[in-house]
Amino acid sequence: MVAATPFELAWAGADTATLACGVGPVEAAAATAAEIVRSRPDAVLHVGIAGAHAAAAIALRVVVIGVRSVYDDLAAAIPLERVVAASPELLAAARRALPDAPVVEIATTAGVGRSSAGSVVEAMEGFGVLRAAALADLPALELRAISNLVGEEDRSRWDIAGALAALGVAGASVLAALEALP
Repeated sequence: MVAATPFELAWAGADTATLACGVGPVEAAAATAAEIVRSRPDAVLHVGIAGAHAAAAIALRVVVIGVRSVYDDLAAAIPLERVVAASPELLAAARRALPDAPVVEIATTAGVGRSSAGSVVEAMEGFGVLRAAALADLPALELRAISNLVGEEDRSRWDIAGALAALGVAGASVLAALEALP
């Protein structure tokens, strides 16, 4: 299990192998790739908090399942790898564990509030984690709890504690479902 910070991993418990990869897509990719080489896990579950665009109408503390991660900051005049799909098997297990959770595309940006208006959910590490897993030929999935609306500058309106609590409950269910896979 990978998250940007120890706070996002705290609910996982001592029996689960975890990595606090750091904040942002570069730190996430580098730390995840190094840990994959070191420990060679069977799969990667990336968890954390995120922001939702107001137009998406996803409430705070709702947990979303990422169908794919898009590197929203990356653009050039040549073809680039900027989309990584979730593992179909892990995605199906997560959907069984959380049947009411929205299944969405999650934009990865290097800064808060920088994703395009067309994205539903914004986070900072997903693409880096899922890309490192894809390059290692490992199945991966991103799970996020909504802590804020994208563009909300008043941090007192963010519900990080509530999002982390929701992530703990949903994450435990998803982790159990993934551990039950053959």
